[in-house]
Amino acid sequence: MVWRFSRRLLLLNLLGLTVARCSSAPTYRGKLTIGVINYDGDAEIINKYAKFNRYLGEKTKASIQLEPTFNENKAIERLQAQAWSLVFAPPGLAAIAIARSQYIPIFPLVGVSNLRSIIVVRKDNPIRELKQLQGKTVALGQPGSATGYYLPLYNLYGLTLGEIMFAPTPKTLLEWVADGKATAGAVSLAEFNLYSSQLSQTQFHILHTDPHYVPPGVVLISPTIKSDRVESIRKAMSEFAGVSAQEVGYVPNGKVPDYQYMISVVERVKLIADQLQNQPVQLFKKTT
Repeated sequence: MVWRFSRRLLLLNLLGLTVARCSSAPTYRGKLTIGVINYDGDAEIINKYAKFNRYLGEKTKASIQLEPTFNENKAIERLQAQAWSLVFAPPGLAAIAIARSQYIPIFPLVGVSNLRSIIVVRKDNPIRELKQLQGKTVALGQPGSATGYYLPLYNLYGLTLGEIMFAPTPKTLLEWVADGKATAGAVSLAEFNLYSSQLSQTQFHILHTDPHYVPPGVVLISPTIKSDRVESIRKAMSEFAGVSAQEVGYVPNGKVPDYQYMISVVERVKLIADQLQNQPVQLFKKTT
């Protein structure tokens, strides 16, 4: 009899623990999916956002899901579908999201200030003007990159190139120029300073420097989120500890940059985007 009583008491205690756990579980009000580009494809991105995700989930009572992608192409697909609630977007991707998918910038990202796009050739190459790239092979960065894709295409608008090669990394792009696989290549000035020193056997010449500074990337919020929800998310993120916010990559008290010029660049390049795989490549809108 004592054994039966103890067994029944044990079952009641276990049931009580289960109910207590269920009652203390958070009540989620929807899901927030955070989009980021993880170029390296490593798992460290999970740890980087773990503290922020927990904080934002507690403050907004939302289930937070991190969704990294490895390149801009996949990110553009997710933006077109408005599948991401929040996006930590580099400049080129941010311009696309604002112009085409109505995403709203709410915070600037931490990043290199005064970023510039340049086009380089080998120093022993006699080319000294952009128009001399007519009929030549030019290496660009991945679609979506402000300094390696949008701005150089904007600056080369009107030319007919022999071919465009798309480099997976800025270092690879400079190697193609060094080896003669491409006559010229487009990178950011910061990337050029970093990687050109690693190719010490080749000297480069900066053929063109875009006169505009590239705005920093931004945190974007989806237009599908209701305005009161937007404000609660913005408030929570602005109150996230400054050091912790910068570890994630945004400035909670920073001013949102002006994207008007960058958007105009994206829209003009959009007119010729379907021609870039052709040989030769006509960098102008065809008339019907």
